Amino acid sequence: MTIVRSLVLFAIAAVAEIGGAWLVWQGVREDRGLVWAGAGVIALGIYGFVATLQPSAEFGRILAAYGGVFVAGSLVWGIVFDGFRPDRWDLAGAAICLLGVLVIMYAPRG
Repeated sequence: MTIVRSLVLFAIAAVAEIGGAWLVWQGVREDRGLVWAGAGVIALGIYGFVATLQPSAEFGRILAAYGGVFVAGSLVWGIVFDGFRPDRWDLAGAAICLLGVLVIMYAPRG
């Protein structure tokens, strides 16, 4: 159950961080205004809080593993919200990153 909880928290963190960054991007780069950018800043703060809920207490491990989740999640976000079409190299890179997440977080340790 700990692994399932950890994976769910990674997914929530990804939505908060990637969504927050996207909202800031929309507010600033797409001239949608300060409300969008402000909502993004709030979402980014939520991401920081969610990361602390991981079962593991090792900050470096959590953030390193989350980097892989961020890479894959960013591609998915781009597909859903911006019409981005990843190529095979994008997908291969994301798969490698997700494999890294599994190794960093869930490999047996002695």
